[in-house]
Amino acid sequence: MTDDNSPTAYASSLPLAAGDWELDPLHSAVNFTIRHLGIAKVRGRFGEVKAGLYVGETAADVKVSAEIALASLDTGNPDRDAHTRSPELLDVEKRPTMTFRSTRVSGDGEEWSMEGDLTIGGVTRTVPFAVEFGGVVDSPVDGRRHAGFEATGEIRRSDFGLDFGTGFLGDVVKVQLDMQFVEPQGQRG
Repeated sequence: MTDDNSPTAYASSLPLAAGDWELDPLHSAVNFTIRHLGIAKVRGRFGEVKAGLYVGETAADVKVSAEIALASLDTGNPDRDAHTRSPELLDVEKRPTMTFRSTRVSGDGEEWSMEGDLTIGGVTRTVPFAVEFGGVVDSPVDGRRHAGFEATGEIRRSDFGLDFGTGFLGDVVKVQLDMQFVEPQGQRG
């Protein structure tokens, strides 16, 4: 018999303990790439991210949620960032956040997929992500179990009514999420 708080009390087919895993913001990042003038890429990130991972009894019970402050956009160029946040482009006063709620998670081993509803400025679209499970390790810093994931996907700006800058900026935005979550307290024996 297995104690419910033991490290082996994982959700069926998942190497993660059931419960609400919290984001480790110091070891997580939301990055993006977009084409400029069709010839070069501009890379950036969002610095303010809240995310959660709920692990249930099966993979079908897994839920991922995230909220990203659009004003936290950082491309390494303060003038470009200010222009991108302005009413002419993103208009972060009207669109302060981007949210994601998973609707399906499936996979096995290191390779997973996730689909969910992405909302920007009141427009919601379904977005798929390929997810690589990096593994689980006991952190020597806090003594808690950490799990790492990389998710990649693409969104089309025009799908969200963000078709500004046509001819200057590409429509496709490539997204890369590097996320680390911490096991719920009390899950270790």
